[in-house]
Amino acid sequence: MIEILRHRNFRRLFLAQVVALVGTGLTTVALALLAYDIAGAQAGAVLGTALAIKMTVYVLLAPLAGAFVPSHLRKHVLIGLDLVRAAAATMLPFVTEIWQVYALIAVLQSASACFTPLFQSLIPQILTEERDYTRALSLSRLAYDLESLLSPALAAALLTLISFHGLFAGTAAGFLVSALFVLSTTFPAVVAAVRSADGPYARAFRGMRIYLHTPRLRGLLALNLCAAAGGAMVFVNTVVIVRSVVHGGDREVAWALAAFGAGSMTTALLLPKLLDRMSDRRVMLTSAMIMASSLMIASALWQGQDGRIGWGTLLPLWSLLGMAYAGLVTPGGRLLRRSAEASDLPFLFAAQFSLSHVCWLLAYPLAGWVGARLGLGIALIALSGVAMAGWLIAWRTWPRHDPDAVEHAHPELPHDHPHLAEHQPNEKTHTHAYKIDDLHERWPR
Repeated sequence: MIEILRHRNFRRLFLAQVVALVGTGLTTVALALLAYDIAGAQAGAVLGTALAIKMTVYVLLAPLAGAFVPSHLRKHVLIGLDLVRAAAATMLPFVTEIWQVYALIAVLQSASACFTPLFQSLIPQILTEERDYTRALSLSRLAYDLESLLSPALAAALLTLISFHGLFAGTAAGFLVSALFVLSTTFPAVVAAVRSADGPYARAFRGMRIYLHTPRLRGLLALNLCAAAGGAMVFVNTVVIVRSVVHGGDREVAWALAAFGAGSMTTALLLPKLLDRMSDRRVMLTSAMIMASSLMIASALWQGQDGRIGWGTLLPLWSLLGMAYAGLVTPGGRLLRRSAEASDLPFLFAAQFSLSHVCWLLAYPLAGWVGARLGLGIALIALSGVAMAGWLIAWRTWPRHDPDAVEHAHPELPHDHPHLAEHQPNEKTHTHAYKIDDLHERWPR
């Protein structure tokens, strides 16, 4: 997997991702502690609202990011977005009211909503070989796990020297270094295949149309719902469980989040070889079942012990949720790459980013508000149901037989159409790699 870093441009983008995510991971810990400092036992509701704001701007802005930004301006835009994120993180230590937290999170996450899909869409354009791209996805997954493993561990160490307010400075530094790595990267030149008359909104909806008309991607959306159910429980309620139930401190919150990251990183390390031998569908559906089952086990243990959960239960469950989470989200980029032409990838990645965060927009308030008002046991039951529903919908929606090349016909095209001349000179049907585009607007039955 590490040999993929021999690609110079990918290596620089990967390093930009790593340092930004280390900073983001510090913010994850610091924001949870800030919420508990302001709201006490209601911190789960505050975090649920803050993260719901994050998901809302992701859903609204992400589809437009790739559509509005021309290829020749991507570098400038990514650098500018990093600078905006650094400025917002710098101001977070000075907030004293909950509404100020919400406002700064909205600014920071609006920049991230535009940054991430643009960044993700560059990777398949830089690494054109499937084998390289698969390993890049796993390496990228490991980088994301820095946010939930190494960053909390670093936060735990830093909290012995500084207050949690100082962690926000690490976030700002991460975004500034990320901007420098982006500045040093040579971006690929891609000529869009869409008509020049298409406006930014048409290009944004183009990604949505490709996504929602491709069966494997509809299955991916359901699996995103399953991943969000488990992830929301961890990200929203860890601070409440550790501080109010097991009576830990700031460092213990960081270590609990690190347990989730350790499980996720373990799976990410195993996935490249696993995906060489097993289909994406099998790996992801198995991970979804593990996610749903883990939440159900956590719910049963919580009810059986009247909420008196301990470290011996919390850490293994959080690690198991992390393993399932990585198995659900890491292969998703492979499915997107299979499902669109290179010129459509920015729009498709933006659609995935937006639609997947609709799932988080449901899961975050469910974990935070239900947990705060009705108890964490009820929140676990609700999230278990959401995860199981995601698994079932994906199992029904994503066909077991899912080849790239699909036999189909074009009765609506004239017999001398160039597409028929290329693929169907003498037959009623033809077969090629099927992707939703202007000539293939629906998936064949």
